[in-house]
Amino acid sequence: MRKLLLIVPLLVVGLFANTGIAQEAKRAITKITGDVYRFQNNFHFSVFTITGNGVVVTDPINAEAAAWLKAEIGKLTEQPITHLVYSHSHGDHASGGAAFGDVPNVVAHANAPAAIDGVAPTMRFSDQMTFTQGGKQFALTYLGPGHGVDLIAMVIRPENVGFVVDAASAKRLPYRDFPGSNVDDWTNQVRKIETLDFEIFAGGHGAMGIKADATTARVYMEELRAKVLAGLKAGKSVDDLVQSVTMAEYRDWASYEQWRGLNVQGMARFLKESGAAQ
Repeated sequence: MRKLLLIVPLLVVGLFANTGIAQEAKRAITKITGDVYRFQNNFHFSVFTITGNGVVVTDPINAEAAAWLKAEIGKLTEQPITHLVYSHSHGDHASGGAAFGDVPNVVAHANAPAAIDGVAPTMRFSDQMTFTQGGKQFALTYLGPGHGVDLIAMVIRPENVGFVVDAASAKRLPYRDFPGSNVDDWTNQVRKIETLDFEIFAGGHGAMGIKADATTARVYMEELRAKVLAGLKAGKSVDDLVQSVTMAEYRDWASYEQWRGLNVQGMARFLKESGAAQ
């Protein structure tokens, strides 16, 4: 399976390029496996599934991206978009849903706002929800608080693709300085991902991966926490920690050069504000 996954992301379907909009953003559609596809808009990704009775889409990302994607889906199938599933309500993933048109089933967590960029969810759930469409099963799981308060993961079967956004990425550092988040809760979100039954990891950012990449992401956060906490308790300043906590074993991960220092700063801030560093 690992060899297959290393090949799948390369199968970008170049025929779907829309030159009028593609000049403004890097957009592409990749077939993951079976009837599940990954949509790229610059550094953000969503997934969609073509079923025998409609298309299930996820995060629109923004209005132009969603309009482009809707047009490209129309080239792949005559099936209408029947479901829009929001991973969470943060604007960089959830904006522009109206561009998909009048989708009859809009799914979000119970904690999501009444409308997400003007689109009102028609189906909500608290802990878990499963629906079937055209021979496919979509299992949704609430990940708890951490990165946001309404973040869910989706497993698509029979392809066994896990769509996971922001809480973890395959071999990519967490976003900047963990903005606005309880990092311990964030780590628990990753633990929840590890309990799900899937094989292929399709993240909202970064490369494709496998389920084990979620565990590796959690281990990184736990190791970072331990090293920063030890340094703070030893009286080191945050600047000292940025220099000394190199997390060098992860230097080949995406965004290491840009975000490693910010990860240290954010972890130090959280440990101080939470009282853990006292």
